[in-house]
Amino acid sequence: MAYVVDFENVSTIGLESSPVAKALAGLRANEARYFKNKYGHDFTVVPVDKSKQTLDFVNKVLKNEREIEFSAKPLETSRFQVANIKWAYVFYEDGLEVNVLYTLDGDKKRAVGFKLSEGMEVPKELEGKFKFARQKSKLAGTIRGSFFVIKNEYEA
Repeated sequence: MAYVVDFENVSTIGLESSPVAKALAGLRANEARYFKNKYGHDFTVVPVDKSKQTLDFVNKVLKNEREIEFSAKPLETSRFQVANIKWAYVFYEDGLEVNVLYTLDGDKKRAVGFKLSEGMEVPKELEGKFKFARQKSKLAGTIRGSFFVIKNEYEA
C-alpha cells in the first residue's frame, strides 16, 4: 500500500523493523519536505514487495556503475518524475537511503546519492570508497551523505 510521507507528523510506518526507525523516518520526512517545498510534489513510498521494478532499476545502476550490492534489507521505494528529472529511492532497514537522480534532457545531470540515518554505521559496501559530508536536519538529526555521477545511459 502506498504511503504519502507526512513531514509534519513524522511516522515510522513501514520502517518499524529498522534498528534506527525514528532516524530513518526523519530522513524520509526530510526528503518529503524537500520535494513538497521545491516542486509541490507529495513524496509517496511503497513497500519493496510492491515495487520490484524500482528496486531492480536502482540495483542495476549501482552494480553497473560501481559494483555495489547492498546486503541490507530494502524496505520501501519511491519513483516519480518532477520537471525533467526522474527520481528513484530505496530505503533500507539499516538506515541507508539510496537515490538515483536522472535528468531526461538538457544538461544531463545524473547521479546516485547515499544518505545515512543518524546512528547508523557506514555500510561495509561503501567503507573507504566515499567521503561523507554532514548535514543537520530538524527532522533527521545529522545526515551523512555522499554521491557519485552516473556515466552510462539507463532506461529511467
